[in-house]
Amino acid sequence: MYTFCKRLIDIIGSLILAVIFFPISALVAVAIALDSPGPIFADTPQRVGKDGNPFKLYKFRSMIVNAHVKLRTDPKLKKLYQEYKRNSYKLREDPRVTPVGRFIRKHSLDEIPQFLNVLKGDMSLVGPRPYYADELVEQQRKYPHTKELVRIVLSARPGITGWWQVSGRSEVNFDKRIKLDADYVLRRSLIFDLYILLKSPWAMISGKGAV
Repeated sequence: MYTFCKRLIDIIGSLILAVIFFPISALVAVAIALDSPGPIFADTPQRVGKDGNPFKLYKFRSMIVNAHVKLRTDPKLKKLYQEYKRNSYKLREDPRVTPVGRFIRKHSLDEIPQFLNVLKGDMSLVGPRPYYADELVEQQRKYPHTKELVRIVLSARPGITGWWQVSGRSEVNFDKRIKLDADYVLRRSLIFDLYILLKSPWAMISGKGAV
């Protein structure tokens, strides 16, 4: 019953929200085009979805073109990549981020295209964070005790928003973050999802849930 109702809410909710956010999406797309050369959408690697299945996550581009490949292959960015891995795949100061990208990332506006992922069934409105494959491999090597937590997290569809983003504890390392994601999966219910959805606008406005 929960699975059916959640999927129904995902479809109806993402359609409504896509319409509401359409004017903002148009402004963001124009701003990206004027700010830096390259496509409107990000060329990010695939993420790991439910049951470990990879999928293409749609995001507005907030970085320079080919940013993810350059971070991993450009010798000039070697120290930055080491810092990226050391800080649980997050960078507080990232030179690859464009001026417009900095703003849309802070307020999670780059996430708006993910409504398409929800409609396709790759994601849900609420769920665990959609992780990169190499991130999961590297972080489980760093935090071996998280392997069971990762298994729990991958049993659910990832979400646009989630428990750790709205919990006030978004600035934590992978081991704490995956624990929050696993706690959500074990506790999930329509009431809990609604609670997270109601808290999500503040996370967007404040920028505390941005990654």
